[in-house]
Amino acid sequence: LYQDAPLLQPGQIRLLRLMPHEGEDADIECQLINYQLRDSSEGANLYEALSYVWGDECTGQSISINECDVQVTANLHAALLRLRDRVFERVLWIDAICINQQDADEKGRQVNSMANIYAKAGRVLVWLGEAAKDSDQAIEDIRAAGSQERYEPSPDKTRQEAIFSLLRRTWFERVWVLQEVAAARQVLIKCGLAEMDGYAFCSGLSALKLPYESCPGLQSIVYTATYLIRGALFRPRRGPSQSGPFSLQIRPLGELVEMYHTRKATERHDKVYALLGMASDGNVDKKLLADYRISWGKLFERLIHNILPEQHSVATWSNREVAIIRGKGYYLGEISSVDKDSTWEDKQKVHITWRNERSGHGAKRENTSPWLIQSGAKAIQVGDLICLLQGAAKPTILRLLDDHMAIIRIAV
Repeated sequence: LYQDAPLLQPGQIRLLRLMPHEGEDADIECQLINYQLRDSSEGANLYEALSYVWGDECTGQSISINECDVQVTANLHAALLRLRDRVFERVLWIDAICINQQDADEKGRQVNSMANIYAKAGRVLVWLGEAAKDSDQAIEDIRAAGSQERYEPSPDKTRQEAIFSLLRRTWFERVWVLQEVAAARQVLIKCGLAEMDGYAFCSGLSALKLPYESCPGLQSIVYTATYLIRGALFRPRRGPSQSGPFSLQIRPLGELVEMYHTRKATERHDKVYALLGMASDGNVDKKLLADYRISWGKLFERLIHNILPEQHSVATWSNREVAIIRGKGYYLGEISSVDKDSTWEDKQKVHITWRNERSGHGAKRENTSPWLIQSGAKAIQVGDLICLLQGAAKPTILRLLDDHMAIIRIAV
């Protein structure tokens, strides 16, 4: 399938032509073609990029691509059935099909270009899965709240639970979807037969003022995705002109890691690779570019050394997301209070009591100041320590535990 159409040129990708059929359950027939991404000066790229969850790879279904039988996951098969038109063909970019997943070199090159691929797509299609648990009603309630046709600030509990069930879907938990919607110029959200514009979806959720207290942790997961989806409306209609790896310039890599390391990924490596296209640190160290041939432990070590100076020793494991870092640092102060987070804020306001200094008369004095710190997967607590590790450009927040210190924020 891939040997006859290798990707040899920079900026070259494959696209899937989804052929039309009048029968809803007819076999899926596709063609795979090579395509050279256009710069903005050359006109629009008229393909759509799919953002979805692969799903269980053990429950595959067959589709036809270039007259060859190809196994895809049940979730992707369902998405293709819902996306297929009765009359017109649809041109799509889908990672599981358009990248040769068995070729580590090609996979690495294409993964490094994924932010570019999604940025240059005419539209990003978010597939949440088939309809279930009153998802059609949930989407209609979100749509109505956004348009204020029948605004209800607090739907009854049954309908609230339908909305929460929709928001608990696996798509919202995946790390790759962040970059995919962060790059998008337009977003369409689909769930079964129901669909709605991405900006309208976010506006509706905000207007509903849902009681997230009953669903611990869900609010921050949903907010992260909807914040990025909402921004699609304000991005240029055409993607960036450069080819190859580029950055969406969202936040420094260290902050992105702290914010999103609890997100899920099929391969552990993707918890790093999915964030590189959003980093605002300038050119990412080439040692961090996608390479699935290296072990997770080696990649994790490279990531830490990209954020912290080389003089710190780092021990990692290939089967764990844990590292032991040994080094020296300077104690600056500690967190003396933490303000309660606002409902949709993505920052924590804390007060820091800086290390005691002596005045000219020898008396100790305390200096406390407020800081606004980006929220992360781990909430900052009173008593956390502010330290400047040897050679580091930014302070680190640590928490003293029984026999070690845990890193709460690696760079703030």
